[in-house]
Amino acid sequence: MAQLSGVALVGDVGGTNARLSLVNLADGSLSNTIIYSSVDNESLELVIKKYREDAGVEFDSACIAIACPVNGDYIKMTNNHWEFSISKMKENLGLKELVFINDFTAMSMCTTAIDIKDMTQVGGESIDPKAPKAIYGAGTGLGVGYLINVNDKWIPLSTEGGHVDPSATTSRQDDILRELRKNFKHVSAERLLSGQGLVNLYKAIATLNGHEVKDVEPCDVTAGAFADPACPDCKEAIDQFCAMMGVFGSNLAVNLLTKGGVYIAGGIVPRFIEYFKNSSFRENFDNAGRFSETMKKLPVYVISHKDAGLLGAGAYIRQQLGADL
Repeated sequence: MAQLSGVALVGDVGGTNARLSLVNLADGSLSNTIIYSSVDNESLELVIKKYREDAGVEFDSACIAIACPVNGDYIKMTNNHWEFSISKMKENLGLKELVFINDFTAMSMCTTAIDIKDMTQVGGESIDPKAPKAIYGAGTGLGVGYLINVNDKWIPLSTEGGHVDPSATTSRQDDILRELRKNFKHVSAERLLSGQGLVNLYKAIATLNGHEVKDVEPCDVTAGAFADPACPDCKEAIDQFCAMMGVFGSNLAVNLLTKGGVYIAGGIVPRFIEYFKNSSFRENFDNAGRFSETMKKLPVYVISHKDAGLLGAGAYIRQQLGADL
């Protein structure tokens, strides 16, 4: 175990905002968090230079979590105009270490940096701290990852698990999938478990119920579900979302027998966490046939920490530099 000192730059960069902070390499704590516009600034390199001036602190290592694929030296963001060479940026900024990771890799790593007491537990018992972990998050899309411990180092396993076929466990869900296949050649899990997934669920359910199908946004579905009186189509969409999140998470857990816990990230579930805790999520998570007794013991945690991405990037760079997580 290396005894680290000093700070490193960490970032959580999306299509709209770039959140930059300093991670204390000794203990993983954050400081000097500043948010910059990803739209109004010419480049990420200029944003980092601006941060250096604004924070007034020098650093020679950095880890940036970014919302796009990270393959090789060249990065082109999906949802804004930023594109760059990592090696060129490293040279221009005078850094010894510059690492870019996918934003969901950071979300996976944050499970080593956030105490489970600061998460919301939804059923189950306790974790085996060195066992595999499963992480998935419904937001703009459906992110999926695993974290495994090898020789006391945490290794994030990147996946495209959001694009697998979903599992329908009821005749009603069979009907919903059948309805969605009229509009999509491939109905992936992400077509159901994401912001747009809520809209897709609502439209399919409204159609099946013979009701008017309105043009809605994800926030309209949640608002309709919790209105007084509630929109029955919106409420069923939320209920089916919770049930399918349970089945999907259960499948992830069975794949690697994730006794280190199952973690739900993303922006959707924290918006109605109390309803989620009392939904059919856990019943569906536990219902794994011959593995049901095993599943009932596995805890599920919802991550709602506002700095999860930054903490995950911090954990990644600290381990890279020799820290024991």
